[in-house]
Amino acid sequence: MSTIIYPSPIFGPVHSRRLGISLGINLLPADGKWCSFDCIYCECGFNADHRPHLPLPGLQEVSRALEEKLCEMREQGQLPDVLTFAGNGEPTMNPHFPEIVDEVIRLRNCYCPMAKVSVLSNATQILRPQVREALMKVDNNILKLDTVDAAYIRRTDRPTGRYDVERIVEAMCGFGGQCIVQTMFMQGAYEGADVDNTLPAYVGPYLDALKRIRPRMVMIYTIDRETPAEGLRKAPREKLDAIATLIRELGLEVSVSY
Repeated sequence: MSTIIYPSPIFGPVHSRRLGISLGINLLPADGKWCSFDCIYCECGFNADHRPHLPLPGLQEVSRALEEKLCEMREQGQLPDVLTFAGNGEPTMNPHFPEIVDEVIRLRNCYCPMAKVSVLSNATQILRPQVREALMKVDNNILKLDTVDAAYIRRTDRPTGRYDVERIVEAMCGFGGQCIVQTMFMQGAYEGADVDNTLPAYVGPYLDALKRIRPRMVMIYTIDRETPAEGLRKAPREKLDAIATLIRELGLEVSVSY
């Protein structure tokens, strides 16, 4: 079982299946994982196996490291397509997230104005007003919604605190379409329970939620790297294509990563 722990506060650039040449911004400690989910498919591994000891990066540390990297990339003639908040857990849990977003936008405008600013979030913090306001400022506010089935979420996404999927969907509706919904589809089993969320029993209610949220785009994907839990499998291409067709029938744009 291999896992990926990212440097902090800047890593990459890497080639993202969904975003292009991405320069990562990791607002979590460089020596472990800190997340409000403990997903069984997370490339960073299980939370308990990677407890961090280093502090969270602050505004000045992020600003200095990002500016240095952007200067280096400019000298090399390869600027990023996107600056992506991601890394070793949930970026919006960093208490300095709102002011760091403002600083990243300032540096983007200075060094690579054509690049997008993206946030990959599990959406657990979007009920916090400051987080919502910050997410409204970025180009790609990408929010996780693997299903609307509470039992499935407890089994696979495994929230570490209180999580009410209906409240999260309502909060996503409040973005007025200024969000992207990202969904992991997979098959297989975990601890003897089926985790196939490509089944109609999961897809139907999920589509109903998308109708309510009306996101700017939906990104659906499947397992691409080794997972901490055994027994998980990629969702077949034909399953993803069929789900994508149903999403397009709602009048929504969708991207599919196999």
